[in-house]
Formats: sequence, C-alpha cells, structure tokens
Amino acid sequence: MLSPDHWQTIRDLVAWIDSNNGRSEHEIAMRIMKITEEAGEVASAYIGMTGQNPRKGVTHTIEDVQDELCDVILTAAVALASLSDDPAGVLNAKITRVAGRAAAVEATR
Repeated sequence: MLSPDHWQTIRDLVAWIDSNNGRSEHEIAMRIMKITEEAGEVASAYIGMTGQNPRKGVTHTIEDVQDELCDVILTAAVALASLSDDPAGVLNAKITRVAGRAAAVEATR
C-alpha cells in the first residue's frame, strides 16, 4: 500500500508533469497509455531474464523485472492521481473490493 508520503510525492510528480505538459484530455490519455508502454518493458525484461529469445540469451535480472514493475505501479499511480482528487481512497476501495472477492471465493472452498 502506498503511504501518505508516497501519495504526496505522486501529487508532486503530477504537478510537475502538468506544469510541463498541461492537463488536456490528450495529455491524460497519454498518461494512461504510458502504463501500457511500461507494462511492455516489464514483459521485455522478463523475457530477457528467462533467456526466452535464443538470439539474445539472458539479458536481464530479476532486479530489472522488479524495477520495471515499480515503473508500472508509479505510472499507474500518476495516471490515477491525474484523474482523481482522492487517488489513495480510490485505490484503497479497489483493494478492499478485490480482497473481499478473494475471501468470498476462499470461503466456498
């Protein structure tokens, strides 16, 4: 879970991006699309970690994959904070709903 300090840093990043790029509908769309770009980098790092591409071999480490996953989380948090006045509340509500669904499934086993 992101701490209040993390959310403050994310709000600061949003303000910095806003000051450079504005906050038009197009800009918000770009922030959302950036999540997909970052997810692709996770996939690439994982492929590189497993050596799945025989032409390239092993090119990445687990730490590279972890770093790219953090980029996805941070990019998504920036996009969320660009769309919501309470991104922490939105995320916490989502986590609670998903945990509740998981608990309900587990209770039926």
